[in-house]
Amino acid sequence: MSVTVWNPFKEMESMLERYTQATGRGLEAGGLDVDTGFAEWSPTVDIDETDENYLIRADVPGVAKDDIKIQLDNGVLSISGEKRVAKETGIGSRKHRTERFHGSFSRRFTLPSAVDIDKVNADYKDGVLSLTIPKLEKEKAKSIDIKVH
Repeated sequence: MSVTVWNPFKEMESMLERYTQATGRGLEAGGLDVDTGFAEWSPTVDIDETDENYLIRADVPGVAKDDIKIQLDNGVLSISGEKRVAKETGIGSRKHRTERFHGSFSRRFTLPSAVDIDKVNADYKDGVLSLTIPKLEKEKAKSIDIKVH
């Protein structure tokens, strides 16, 4: 007879993984976004930096352009909006499964102080919101001649 060591933490981890796969969200804070209080979902975001700009791309498929709000306030960039529930497909139709997220969302990012907020550009194409945030131009180093007396 072989002896098997029971690891309750491994079972809990496995159960949490199955729950996350089935529901598309984890258990942290009851499925709420702690920062904003909005439930259910928030868009995934990529943030890149070049010498001239910060580039932010947010996946917001199925969200109408008019349902997206972008704000800059005291160095904080806020992207918020709502993905509305699709209307029924017709008379007598019944839903058998709903896996796509819907509802309100909000993401906030603190921007570096050296950005030009007057030149921020936003584009929306194929469900991806792209923001280009230019950096302020650095002052060029100034040479000072030393006079010898």
